Amino acid sequence: MLEGIHPLLTGELLWHLDAMGHSDAVVVADAHFPAAALGRRTVVLPGTTCVEVVAAIRTVVPLDDGPALDLMKSADGRTLEVQRQLMEAAGTDADTTRFVDRFEYYALARDAFVVVRTGETRQYGNALLRKGLVAPEPGT
Repeated sequence: MLEGIHPLLTGELLWHLDAMGHSDAVVVADAHFPAAALGRRTVVLPGTTCVEVVAAIRTVVPLDDGPALDLMKSADGRTLEVQRQLMEAAGTDADTTRFVDRFEYYALARDAFVVVRTGETRQYGNALLRKGLVAPEPGT
C-alpha cells in the first residue's frame, strides 16, 4: 500500500498512467463501452463509476492543453448529468471539453494508450483524457 495514492488507483492502472507520455490518452469507459474490442490495453475496475475514476486519475495526471477532455455526444446532443459530473471531476467545463459523435469517439479510443472499464451504468459515461506535462518541482 502507498500513502497519498487514491485508493481506486490500482498498481496496474498506476503503471499504465506512469508509462503514458505527453498527449497520450486514457479512456475511462462505462460498462456498455466495447473496451476489450477497442482498447490496446485495458484495466477493469468493477464497482466504480466513471466520475470516481476520472477524479482519482486527476490526482496524479495533469491535463494537456485543450481540448484535454473528450466526451461522447449523446444521441440527442444534450449535455447529460453524467457528462457534467465528468467535466467537474476532470476540472474542465463546456468550453474546454470536446463532444464527439460515437464512431469518432470509438476511433479515438482505438488510439488511446489505455482504456479503463468501470461499472458505470449510465449511458454516455465515457471520458477521454489527454495527459499533460508533469511540472518540475520549484527550484529544480
